[in-house]
Amino acid sequence: MIRPNRFHPNPETAADNRFQSQSAVSADEIAENAWREFDGAVARLQAEGVQVHVFQDTRDDTPDAVFPNNWFSTHPGGHVAVYPMFVPSRRRERRGDVIDMLKDQYRVQVVTDYSGLEQDGLALEGTGAMVIDHIGRIAYVARSHRADPILLERFCTNFGYEPMVFDAVDEDGAPVYHTNVVMTIGTHFAMISLDVIENNTRRAEIAERLAEPGRDVIDLSHHQIAEFAGNAIELSTPSGLITAMSSRALAALDKGQTGVIERSTRIIPLDIPTIEAAGGSVRCMIAGLHLAKRNSTLGKAPK
Repeated sequence: MIRPNRFHPNPETAADNRFQSQSAVSADEIAENAWREFDGAVARLQAEGVQVHVFQDTRDDTPDAVFPNNWFSTHPGGHVAVYPMFVPSRRRERRGDVIDMLKDQYRVQVVTDYSGLEQDGLALEGTGAMVIDHIGRIAYVARSHRADPILLERFCTNFGYEPMVFDAVDEDGAPVYHTNVVMTIGTHFAMISLDVIENNTRRAEIAERLAEPGRDVIDLSHHQIAEFAGNAIELSTPSGLITAMSSRALAALDKGQTGVIERSTRIIPLDIPTIEAAGGSVRCMIAGLHLAKRNSTLGKAPK
């Protein structure tokens, strides 16, 4: 997770991110509120037994640095991917010290860096553009400027996933900017807004594929998606699985939906209203680790 420095909703990404909103408070207040929310989220996750590696953003020109899942991802077998970003300000978020920490503390075999393809106008914004089913080996992707189909095919070939691409639009008919705002996949459940998928045949196919491993599929409404209910993440702790989501997202779910989630995980709500104004929520803040830890690793993660 990346602790923000000068956090604020990014005007460069507002063109296709309809989840963003503006605040009436000053820039300093926005940044301070984001710091408090971030620190509170980290503390809550750590209290639940989640190991969190925290890095401090030090730049003034990376307002979305708090969302690192877009520029890198990790995968079983020691694989790491680094991604090309759609807008220039987000390209500045990539940092070598994060990758160096992964190599030092985890068994990293290969780092595949696609970021040079930005020069060709290609973007694939990590686990924002792709929601990955690690059990079914499927990468679900809503078509957008942030998920180039050529690069997606290359990634899926390199990493051994089947691409499952679909058109997704919000209640007003505008394309969804990132796949991970409309769906999340856990071990025993998945949440998705099936209504956003335009093609009826594709909609049914995706629901079937999500359910294949025996998962419960929770259908989310347009309103629940707007409240970031789709932007959750399942995490492992020493005492079992948890599902982290924002307090706003949890409030949007009904008792039947939370009951399905709680059959296999505990729900951990995080209060991040300021950070959500930038158009992302809890899932976007967490770059998940799917790497084996080195036995010799000691001490705390860098701050």
